[in-house]
Amino acid sequence: MSVPSPVLVGVSLKMYFGHREALDWIRRAVGLASAHVGVRSGDVGVFLIPGYLAVVEAADAAAGTPVLIGAQDVAASEPGPFTGEVSAAELAEVGVRVAEIGHAERRRLFGEDDAVVAAKTASALRHRVTPVLCVGESEPGDADAAIAATRRQVRAALADAPRGAVVLAYEPVWAIGAAEPAPDAHIRAVCAALRADLAGDPARAGSSVIYGGSAGPGLLTRLGDDVDGLFLGRFAHDPAALTAVLDEATALAAGRKAAGG
Repeated sequence: MSVPSPVLVGVSLKMYFGHREALDWIRRAVGLASAHVGVRSGDVGVFLIPGYLAVVEAADAAAGTPVLIGAQDVAASEPGPFTGEVSAAELAEVGVRVAEIGHAERRRLFGEDDAVVAAKTASALRHRVTPVLCVGESEPGDADAAIAATRRQVRAALADAPRGAVVLAYEPVWAIGAAEPAPDAHIRAVCAALRADLAGDPARAGSSVIYGGSAGPGLLTRLGDDVDGLFLGRFAHDPAALTAVLDEATALAAGRKAAGG
């Protein structure tokens, strides 16, 4: 019998908070997550991604807990003459365990193309930082078109990447910042296809597929076992909402255990 992987709950703070506010939120989130029964048992994994300036103190706050701290970006290059960049080597050194890569905002606002995303993914994996690789179609459409678009992005990002697990964050661009997430059936279809692709790739053993894009309480329960968790944004600013999602993740993990993985 296979051992079920943890259901994942991640949060990116983007640039919503100031430094002190971000650290206050991180400390509260680490406290409630590390005390949660699902997280303590290992059935639920949690990663929190503040801005760069808060990363070191956030890692200190999470030390000794199951909570992982991430970075919102990573340099495509190894350490060297790259002003303003932060290398995967340095992130790993200070305790960063995951790095968000390829978010739609980075692609749209900063011109990051598939080649840049692939280089950043490879750099993270070389330094044992798990990529949270964001993929998603630009415009609303049917699930088959979304599957084709996201598969293309995944293939481009992982074609020459070192072996290692990744977290695919399916985030339809048109749902980011919207009032509601994508339709449940659409999310289930795309995430199920991506999970099947990863399951067939031995180089990506241990990988997961989570959903982001206006995700909040209630969604994980509706999506069920076609996803491995959620990637939260502004809805997780409220600690009660984060706790509710952790409760849902724990219930999903229990269902997986009962089904034998």
